[in-house]
Amino acid sequence: MPCEMSKVPLPKEHKAAVCIWDALDVTTTEAILGAAGDRDEIQRQLIEIFDLADNKQNKRSAILLDLYYFTIQFALERGFSKEQTSSFFSIVKKTHEVCIETPFGNLEQCFNYFKELVLCHAVKRPPWSISLFSPEEVKAVTEYVVNTYFRHFKLYKYAFTPVVRLDLAINYVGLPDTPEPEEAADVAGEGEPVTVPETETEGAVQEELGETEQGDFEVSS
Repeated sequence: MPCEMSKVPLPKEHKAAVCIWDALDVTTTEAILGAAGDRDEIQRQLIEIFDLADNKQNKRSAILLDLYYFTIQFALERGFSKEQTSSFFSIVKKTHEVCIETPFGNLEQCFNYFKELVLCHAVKRPPWSISLFSPEEVKAVTEYVVNTYFRHFKLYKYAFTPVVRLDLAINYVGLPDTPEPEEAADVAGEGEPVTVPETETEGAVQEELGETEQGDFEVSS
């Protein structure tokens, strides 16, 4: 059954805000950082926190688990503090949520939202933003997300959003609706030849042709 346009969310702009301790609280972040180097333990904690136990059967859960794990892995490789790790994880998670909120293309809105989220954690202007990432770290975070998430933006959207089919009908003002076409067999009956009535014009042409064939032609020498 095709989706109704009124029920399909359309792309929209989002207002960024500081999101430290949003997706991962202090205790959870410390536990994950404490498991550095142990992939299985980090994934176990992520599965428990975000209810991804069906990742073996559910492809969406498996994709999310990979996205979350490699986000944590990047933070560990960069030596991020627990505040930076929590904020970076929340930025990636919120960016993904904006991507999959609509099946329509929203790459521009999503990327603008991501940039504003990063800036909210790179400029000291409380309460609207905090200075958590240095310019070098901002560059590293941006390059990582662009090269991993936004490079596969359409794949994430395909995996997490429904397919929308458009059924288009056009009605012209002042003109009656076009009737549905009928099969010839429905009009004349199945298996019966269809008789096309002869119009007056066609009859007159046939009579004229008949007279011409029967008449004498005089050829002057």
